[in-house]
Amino acid sequence: MYDYYRAADRQSAMAEPDRGRAVSASPAFDAVDAKGIDPGIILGQLVALIRDVPYHLDLIRTITLYPPPEGGPKSLEEWEALPEDSPYKEGPCIEELPADVRDSLAGVPDARLADLAERWGQIEEFFGRPDEGYLTTLIGELRDLAQRAQVEDQMVYCWTCV
Repeated sequence: MYDYYRAADRQSAMAEPDRGRAVSASPAFDAVDAKGIDPGIILGQLVALIRDVPYHLDLIRTITLYPPPEGGPKSLEEWEALPEDSPYKEGPCIEELPADVRDSLAGVPDARLADLAERWGQIEEFFGRPDEGYLTTLIGELRDLAQRAQVEDQMVYCWTCV
């Protein structure tokens, strides 16, 4: 599960980390349920299409906020010693997206939505052709979220749970 949302600051973004952001039971987050759209690869490829640049793994460099990187395992032995329900193994995870990603998403005009959805839907990570109508709607929702974040001088975050 991947929920993209905006928050006033990092502290607010990390509130109740065990709760999804795009569900009605969560705190008042302005969020988009993006199902299997991870920030580094699948969203990264959308951002590459928006910018009309080749995709590469370092295109989106998120900052991990939760669980705190400084408390994470430093070796395979430490990893294996973690309890199975450790957030370092199972999530949730909260990442901050860079401002340039927010701004790229915010700048997508309505006229490009369908074309971007058609091209994005062809990436191999979707494992077949997803519904272009769904992708068009999703891109529009991500764009609108990014625009609201821009207006409020906020960042966009990704909440992930496996």
